[in-house]
Amino acid sequence: MKRVLIWVLSLWSIVGIGWSRSEDGLQELKAKDRLLSFLEKDAVSPGANSLMIPLTLIQGAASKGAVCLDGTPPGYHLDRGFGSGSNSWLIQLEGGGWCNTVRSCVFRKTTRRGSSKFMEKRLNFTGILSNKAEENPDFYNWNRVKLRYCDGASFAGEGQNEANQLYFRGQRIWSAAMEELMAKGMQNAEQALLSGCSAGGLASILHCDEFKDLFPSTTKVKCLSDAGLFLDATNVAGGHALRDMYRGVVTLQGVQKNLPNTCTSQMDPTSCFFPQNLIANIQTPLFLLNAAYDAWQVQESLIPSSADPHGSWRDCKMDHSHCNSSQMLFLQGDFQVCFYFRNQMLSAINGFSMSNQNGLFINSCFAHCQSERQDTWYANDSPRIGNKAIAASVGDWFFDRTATKAIDCPYPLCLMHPFWISSLHVDCETEINIFLCSDVTSTITISESTRLTFTPLNLLNAFLITLICVPNASWGFSLDSD
Repeated sequence: MKRVLIWVLSLWSIVGIGWSRSEDGLQELKAKDRLLSFLEKDAVSPGANSLMIPLTLIQGAASKGAVCLDGTPPGYHLDRGFGSGSNSWLIQLEGGGWCNTVRSCVFRKTTRRGSSKFMEKRLNFTGILSNKAEENPDFYNWNRVKLRYCDGASFAGEGQNEANQLYFRGQRIWSAAMEELMAKGMQNAEQALLSGCSAGGLASILHCDEFKDLFPSTTKVKCLSDAGLFLDATNVAGGHALRDMYRGVVTLQGVQKNLPNTCTSQMDPTSCFFPQNLIANIQTPLFLLNAAYDAWQVQESLIPSSADPHGSWRDCKMDHSHCNSSQMLFLQGDFQVCFYFRNQMLSAINGFSMSNQNGLFINSCFAHCQSERQDTWYANDSPRIGNKAIAASVGDWFFDRTATKAIDCPYPLCLMHPFWISSLHVDCETEINIFLCSDVTSTITISESTRLTFTPLNLLNAFLITLICVPNASWGFSLDSD
C-alpha cells in the first residue's frame, strides 16, 4: 500500500537515522518508542465522529501485586456491546515492544508503556474496535476491550527489581484484568476473541489457551495475533538482535515460569518466547495476521542500527523500491536460500497451517499492526488477498463461514531480478495476489487501476522466473477493470 511506504518514509524524518550506537543510549530509547508509536499508529488523530473510550483503572489490582513497571495500577478501555453482540466479547491486548535491561525499563516507566500515569485518558476505537458495521462488519456490536500494556514483557513477567523500584508483573496484570472483565459480564459470553497487536500479538499467543480455559466448553473462543509472529532471524551482520533482546526480557523479568511447559521441557526459555516455537502446541483456534515484510522486524531485527554502521541499508529500510537485488534477495529468499526472512516466516507456520481450525493472512505489505488501523482493517483500498480484506478474512474464519489460509505473493513476485525490479512497482493497492504461492494452482488478478507497467519482454521474464519458483504451477490469469 503506497501510504504505508510514505508513512515509513515520514517516520525516518521524524525519528532521524542518527541514533546513538549505544543500545542503552537515552536518545535511542526515545527513538525506539516513537518508532513503535508510529508503526502501530496508536496516536491516530480523532476525527469528528471518532469513538473515544475512557480509561478504567483496575481498582484493587495493587493489592494483588498486579501493577505497571512503576507500581501504578493497570487499566483498560471498554465499549459495551449491543443488540446481537451483547454477549460477545473481544479483548485487544495493546502492543509496544519490550524492555530488556534495567535502564530501558527505568526509561519505560516514564512513558505510557510503563505507567498508567502517562496513559491517554481516552482512546479512539477504530478498525477491529470500531462500533460501526461499515468499518467492522463482524465485531462492531460486541463488547470491545483494549487492555493497556505497561509491563514490557507481553503480559508474562513475574518479579521485581527493588533497587530501581521496578515491578515486573505482566502475568498478574493479565490475571487481574481477566478477573475484572469476567465480573463485568464476560463470564456469560457466548463467544469471545482474544486479539493483540505486536507485543500484544505475542501475548495473545502466550495467553490463548489460558483465555480459553476461562470459559465453559459451550463458549466459542478463538485468538488472533496481529504482527505477533516475531522470528528468531539472522540480521545483515550475521547476529540475532531479537534473540539477544528476548534473552534480556526473559531473564530480567522472570518470564520463564510463565512460559508453556510443552516448550520449556524441550527448549531454552528464550526460544520459548518466540512464537514460532509455540504456535504448533496452541490448542485453541488461532489466526495469524502478519506482513511478510513486517516493518518493525525489518528495521529492528533484520537491519538494526548496530548491524548497519555505515548506513548501507538505510534507503532500503525506508522503501523496498530502493533495495538493490542482493538486498531484496535477503528480504525475499528463494528456493536455494531457505533461511531468508519471508521463507523463514512461511517455514515457521508450515505445521501450524496444517490444522483446519487455524487461520492465516500473510500479506506482502511493509507494515506492522493492521487490525487496529481502519485503512488496513476494512476500507475500500485496504490490503486484500484474493479480493478479500483482512476484516472479512478474520470474520469468515471466526464464524466458520470458510477456511481462511491466505498467503500473498512475494514482493513483487516469486523471485526478484534487477530487470524485474526496475520494470514493475508493486504495493499493497495492486491486486497481484497469488493464493498460496507454493500451491499447485494460483491466480493473478491484474486491475487496471494499479500502477504497473508491463512490456511483453519483462512480463515474459517475470513469468519464467515465477515458473522457476513454482515449478508445478498451473496459472490462471484474469484482467479486471475497476
